[in-house]
Amino acid sequence: MPEGEKPQIYLDLMRFRPEGMTPNAWATRAGVSRTVWADMRRHGNPSRRTLEKLLTAAGSSLAEFEALRIAAPALADANRGSGLRDIRPGWGAPQLPALPLLATAMAGEWADAIEIMDLSAEEIVERLPRPPSLANDPGAYAITIVGDSMWPRFRPGRRVAVSPKGPVAIGDDVLVKLKGGTGGSTTRVMLKELVRKTGSLVELRQFKPEIAFHVPAEEIAVIEKVVGELI
Repeated sequence: MPEGEKPQIYLDLMRFRPEGMTPNAWATRAGVSRTVWADMRRHGNPSRRTLEKLLTAAGSSLAEFEALRIAAPALADANRGSGLRDIRPGWGAPQLPALPLLATAMAGEWADAIEIMDLSAEEIVERLPRPPSLANDPGAYAITIVGDSMWPRFRPGRRVAVSPKGPVAIGDDVLVKLKGGTGGSTTRVMLKELVRKTGSLVELRQFKPEIAFHVPAEEIAVIEKVVGELI
């Protein structure tokens, strides 16, 4: 994400901001900590609980917010082009294909206090509604967070979407797939923040405990973008 550009979910949330309140005052009224608020404004990955607090303080609801986010891309698409498309009620955009939720499990530690997971690419636990932002990424999928190394950014048990097609930038949350794995369709992965990337290594960060560490580039199969929590 270019420097200074706000995540789309943050821009959508601003449409619900109480009149006459600054964003920071809104967060304070909602009981959202400065750290969580700053992280959401930068990365665009608020937890469901954070969204509920903000929307409740604004006199709205999570259901109303999600309905707006789903409807906006469809409406924009309907108004694009020649103007001949029928946009009467009942003629909505085609339903997006489901997003596969792949199985994850704790896999111990890659190094001292650095959690890793096992990802089973062929074990689909559930099929979830696909966010409109992933309409053009057929390879996108979801995983369930296991472990608490990324707390408070990601709570254990939450589901996040992963976009193999999405561009990865410094500061992004990423899913790092390691070479080797355990055989078959199971891959060892890390969900961390990308700090730095060179030809020989990748620097990552986790938050509990807070550690920045290096992974040799030759041990990494691929790095994929975590686009945010599914709500």
